[in-house]
Amino acid sequence: MARINLLSWREEYRREKKQEFISHTVFVCILAGIAAFIWISMVNGAIDNQEYRNKLLKDELAVLNKQVKEIQELKRKREDLISRMRVIQDLQGTRPVIVRYFDEFVRAIPDGVFILSMVRKGRGITLDGVAESNSRVASLMRNIDNSTWFSESNLKSVTADPAYGEQAVRFSVVLNTVVPSGEDNKNK
Repeated sequence: MARINLLSWREEYRREKKQEFISHTVFVCILAGIAAFIWISMVNGAIDNQEYRNKLLKDELAVLNKQVKEIQELKRKREDLISRMRVIQDLQGTRPVIVRYFDEFVRAIPDGVFILSMVRKGRGITLDGVAESNSRVASLMRNIDNSTWFSESNLKSVTADPAYGEQAVRFSVVLNTVVPSGEDNKNK
């Protein structure tokens, strides 16, 4: 048989295949690097875009929060003004009522009764006074009960007070004020 040396040919073939493998590997690595660069650039672009949108939203939220605070402050001022207006309207509406209370007191107090103090708390009035006799106190109580401007009169105390006379008594009466329904509409 003839002797053919194939070693050099095989080595050449291996070298070509090795070179082809290296070139393919380098090509794939370059291609993977380019793909990774493109992907990273796209992700960074999306992140930058989202951060820009978030910044815009934060800026708009800050503007809106400022406007909400201004609106709340205006609402608070409006409520304050409305409450002041109500107080002024109530005072204007009830201004003649106090005159009517004093007028009714003058009419309800019989001769021989002297009022020493009158204290008003809310709707209640406390009268402290001196009367010539117990019958004068009873007359005062009847007159107060018959008045349309006063209700629920209660005698708290009656004590003899000889400093003002032989049958004189010191008394204390508690009563409530009422605005009759017809007068309430007239005053407003």
